[in-house]
Amino acid sequence: MSEIQRPGALYQQVAAAIREAILSGEFEPDAPLPSEAQLIERYKVSRPTVRNAIAALRAEGLIDVRHGKGSFVRSTGRPALMIERRISRTTGGRFLTHDGVEWETVDESAVYRSRTTKTTGPLLELGEEEALFGCDRLLADPATGTRAMHRTLIPFTTAEAIPGLADAPDTPPAAIYALLAKAGHTLWWSETVRASMPLPDERTALRLPDATPVLHTTRVTHGTNDRPLILEELRIGADRAELAYKITADKQPARRPRA
Repeated sequence: MSEIQRPGALYQQVAAAIREAILSGEFEPDAPLPSEAQLIERYKVSRPTVRNAIAALRAEGLIDVRHGKGSFVRSTGRPALMIERRISRTTGGRFLTHDGVEWETVDESAVYRSRTTKTTGPLLELGEEEALFGCDRLLADPATGTRAMHRTLIPFTTAEAIPGLADAPDTPPAAIYALLAKAGHTLWWSETVRASMPLPDERTALRLPDATPVLHTTRVTHGTNDRPLILEELRIGADRAELAYKITADKQPARRPRA
């Protein structure tokens, strides 16, 4: 290809030319881009110009940079991971979360004391600055390399009412469900999902490419009298995962015939 001649900064010209090649299908989804040397030869520009062009396309979300492998055209197919957001209970009283993923813990769980905020307080039906136990886990799927950040927030009022929970707030969520049920609670769950651009610590921990949003799920465990008992948050890159839900119809009481 001959040297490009367009208005604008030179790196923007190169970025526009690569963008056209991606959108036309010349550079196919999930395929590697030509090397820096090949792009320099193709567009007759310097190495810094090519690098600036690649950086601009990463910011647009058209390109992923994979450590040790190079730059790839972002795939337009389905994400690498499907996470099932489903809970079941065995006849023995155990609870199972059917994520469909064999998560591994990357680092040791971080256990700490915290307080409710303007966001978490209403979800737990508590005021601001109410005491909480927190537990943060960084998880990884060994099959795909996908990372997820999981957080459990337990109000002191919940922990103190459940034997042993205040001494072990890092108890896995499914085991907490069993403790709550054993204490007499009939459990149900509510969950919301939103997308947002990551904070710097989220982007680093999840190893997200530029311009990649985060899926943020918020799950509240409710007990007797619909009282919120614990709060869980899961954050994962929107380019790596999709969430699956099983939806059933609630039983409604039969209507009495009109007289």
